[in-house]
Amino acid sequence: MNPNSSATANSVAPILHSRHGLAWGALGVLAFSLTVPLTRVAVETGHMSALFVGSARAVVAAAIAAVALAVTRSRRPKGREWVSVGVVAAGAVLGFPLLTSLALTQTHASHGAVVIALLPATTAVISVLRTRERPSAAFWCAATAGAVAAVAFAAVHAGGLGHLQPADALLFAAVLVCAVAYAEGGVLSRALGAWQTISWALVASAPIMAVLAAYAIRSHPPTGTPVEWASFAYLCIVSMFLGFVAWYRGLAIGPLAQVSQIQLAQPILSIGWAALLLHEDIAVPTFIGGAAVIACALVAIRSRTGQSAQRPPRLGTRA
Repeated sequence: MNPNSSATANSVAPILHSRHGLAWGALGVLAFSLTVPLTRVAVETGHMSALFVGSARAVVAAAIAAVALAVTRSRRPKGREWVSVGVVAAGAVLGFPLLTSLALTQTHASHGAVVIALLPATTAVISVLRTRERPSAAFWCAATAGAVAAVAFAAVHAGGLGHLQPADALLFAAVLVCAVAYAEGGVLSRALGAWQTISWALVASAPIMAVLAAYAIRSHPPTGTPVEWASFAYLCIVSMFLGFVAWYRGLAIGPLAQVSQIQLAQPILSIGWAALLLHEDIAVPTFIGGAAVIACALVAIRSRTGQSAQRPPRLGTRA
């Protein structure tokens, strides 16, 4: 076969396409990996309330998003796209930041990493229900094993799951709403654009978040050290905007279910940042669990999805 033939080009294109999606997804995960530790830094001393950190960071990010949308003259969502924008706003902009901020006033950042450990598997399940992607059996085995390994190592590092506490309920709720937002945002970004998706979600939620932020400022005026304000600035600019731009672009390029599994590495990164920034001890089981999580994530990423998700239907056949 001629190496310059269209068949060869067509076989290479999906590989490059997939690598681009994985690269953008990895960049988003790297940005998100600092979210839990820096949220803990911001709320730990009580200088800033959890409500302020969870809501005000969305207001700042919405202002950035509004400027970006205006400068680029991006099109508005149309019809049912507004419903999807609302889903993304409710989960990624409102639900996850507020729930995790409240939870991290009651528990350590390393325990909060359990949220990140559960999120990829939950996102994969919801994305499969939401889209026509049909991951292979190998993918599901690796994803399940990775989720179990991630939860196990994060729980061991945190001293065990123990009895469920209010913080745990908040974390589990955060996982669910964020997974729904990730799956819906990944689908919407294919039509609306990656950064436009989170931008419109931020703008749509801005009135609610502004009211919550105003109430938080009035009831508990925020103060803090330069480090705490720097952490808050990161949450506003990177965690709430730039990280989502990269993450949703990766999900849009896809394959969505496989890209979502990159997030299995996030609890390892988060606990590493927690050790560096918060001086939390890292035991030997953490390194063992981290290696297991990374291995499972690599297997999941390399596994092929079903033909229906990878190949378009041939001419003359039904889609």
